Amino acid sequence: MDTEHMVRTFVEYFEDRGHRRITGSTLLPPPGDPVLFTTSGMHPLTPYLEGRPHPLGRRLVNVQRCLRTTDLEEVGDATHLTVFEMLGTWSLGDYEGPLSLDWGYGLLTDGLGIDPGLLYATVHGGDDRTGPDTASLRLWQDRGVPVELTVEENWWSNGPVGPCGPDSEIFLWSGDTPPRSTPTQDDRWVEVWNHVMMRHRRLEDGSLVPLPQRNVDTGLGVERLASLLQGKSSVFDCDVFAPWRRLVPALWPSLDEPSLRLVYDHLRSAVVVTGDGVRPANTGRGYVLRRLVRRVLTVLWRDDPSRSLGDLPDELVSHTLDRFRQQGEPGDVRRLLLQEEHRFRQLLERGRKVLSRPRFQGPLDDEDFRYLHDTHGLPRDLVMSLRQE
Repeated sequence: MDTEHMVRTFVEYFEDRGHRRITGSTLLPPPGDPVLFTTSGMHPLTPYLEGRPHPLGRRLVNVQRCLRTTDLEEVGDATHLTVFEMLGTWSLGDYEGPLSLDWGYGLLTDGLGIDPGLLYATVHGGDDRTGPDTASLRLWQDRGVPVELTVEENWWSNGPVGPCGPDSEIFLWSGDTPPRSTPTQDDRWVEVWNHVMMRHRRLEDGSLVPLPQRNVDTGLGVERLASLLQGKSSVFDCDVFAPWRRLVPALWPSLDEPSLRLVYDHLRSAVVVTGDGVRPANTGRGYVLRRLVRRVLTVLWRDDPSRSLGDLPDELVSHTLDRFRQQGEPGDVRRLLLQEEHRFRQLLERGRKVLSRPRFQGPLDDEDFRYLHDTHGLPRDLVMSLRQE
């Protein structure tokens, strides 16, 4: 099943059950939101989860592009991406968690053809604040799906304060042997769908108070599920990345697989971030974009300093913009990437000259790092990289 078919099947399945499709937002949260980027499908819906009526009703479904900077260091493994798409469904004070899980089970098995024997669920086992999620446990037992009870792993929150609640996660077996062990004991169980029973608000003192309504918020990563349905061992092997796998290895030979994955992910993410209007900067969202580009260039120049982002084919930029439903011009994106590449080359040249001074030949302390950053614009991670050359 290709990714487009999978997404269409998901959306239509929930539309048939009374959900209205809403348009996914950009990666940029609304003004006043403290986070840099949209990290999940629920993020733009927070006011409605807290009780404001949504103009399209109480059952919603969408496809949302997301960015998670916490996953930057994880990129290169089989399941993590920086920018990705998330399928989501919401009950805004309408149905409860067991019905959401039952529909989820039906979509995975009947709608997408997954063998029920390859599924495992985890459920919140209760703690000193809330009891066990017995309703979800009963649903999975009725469906014959094995269940593992956890505590912290099955409690979802969007930060230290705000909406939160117990969740039930659905895992799919990715191993080449019959399923064994449990999701917390064997990483061949891959989490594909999280159903959050969002009933509480956490206050600054850590206490919980009920939300005005009992919600359900679910999220499912598009690329991750697509790779599993297509029998691939990595998200980078699913059809979404086919043009990248076809063009990049020949464009920049000698890159090993982890390096190729980082290049695919970070360049794709840089295109999407740029497509949503972000420009490179030394702080905030612009610094995330700058860091993505510089991590790519560091990998490319490791073996051949003559490599350039100007070699990036328009086809890859267009494919990414189209995939994420963005209106940018490929030529504009490539020019921006080239400008950032030029800045980075200049910074490296200046950094090497500065670090060659006798003062910086020995161990560096915090005062040295502050001076290098504030006076010469050399961040700590770049300084460490240059000293390892």
